[in-house]
Amino acid sequence: MQKLPNVITQFSAYKQLIQNRSPKTVEQYEIDLALFLKYVKAVENGVRESDTEKIDETDISDVDIEFLSKITPDVIMSFLMYAARYRGNKSSVTARKLSAIRSFFRYYTVNKHLLSDNPAKDIDSPSVKRALPKYLTVDECMSLLSAIESDTESKFRERDFAIVTLFLNCGMRLSELVGISFADIDPDMRSLKVTGKGSKNRIVYLNEACQSALKNYIPTRARVEIHDKNALFISRLGDRISIKTVQWMVEKYLKRAGLGYRKFSVHKLRHTAATLMYQSGQVDIRVLKDILGHEQLNTTQIYTHISNTQMEEAMRANPLSDVTLKNKENN
Repeated sequence: MQKLPNVITQFSAYKQLIQNRSPKTVEQYEIDLALFLKYVKAVENGVRESDTEKIDETDISDVDIEFLSKITPDVIMSFLMYAARYRGNKSSVTARKLSAIRSFFRYYTVNKHLLSDNPAKDIDSPSVKRALPKYLTVDECMSLLSAIESDTESKFRERDFAIVTLFLNCGMRLSELVGISFADIDPDMRSLKVTGKGSKNRIVYLNEACQSALKNYIPTRARVEIHDKNALFISRLGDRISIKTVQWMVEKYLKRAGLGYRKFSVHKLRHTAATLMYQSGQVDIRVLKDILGHEQLNTTQIYTHISNTQMEEAMRANPLSDVTLKNKENN
């Protein structure tokens, strides 16, 4: 792997240590910024935009503040066009790259005062069409849970049932679920604490289904030699269960439930919980925001669009929806 220039590593440290961004988010910043600087340097040295391999191989370890000071808004716009044309980036990915570049230059202008101007500040982000989240219906949820319950040959049946039950009822993120420890659970098992994005903690309340699933699972942990006694969900090796193991497990049971063709993922179970809660008509959008751990209300509001779509579909499903006046008078 090529060495990153100090201008990127210093920015990454600021994002992770000061702004408390997750390692995964910081890594994506580094990937986007490295490609941007490689593009700028390569094109400056006469490399054609179509030669993506040469751009990827460009050494940027010597990029410094003086190099950054020569980057103009036109250069950034050219990079975004290159990313869309030669990298096949969709508008959402292009918008993410621009956000990284804008934040990068803001750090060196506002925080470090090493640059006089942010060349990305006035560039408009691409318009991103937000797709409605895919989710399971109530019947599909029941099929998924039944597929796990009927797998009597698995010694992890109770664990897997509890994991999916928490996903479908609490709407927690995958990283939040695998991070749960026994110390996070209320003694009365009424709630538990999860650590979300930016290491922010929130309380998730447990309904009867979740409580029952956990009570059935916990005694079964002794079926394997436990190495991580603090972890709630453990693997066959006795360690804290990994993200990949949960992903594999959910995919396996989705296929057994006959839902593999729907291309669902673990994250779709989070969408399912949010959608079903909102559709019940008893959960206010602001309450749902807190349940899901969203920072902004507009992130949660995508679930209101689902109801609008369903209302349109309900109108079209009316058996009288295609009845029109057949014998029209001539005007």
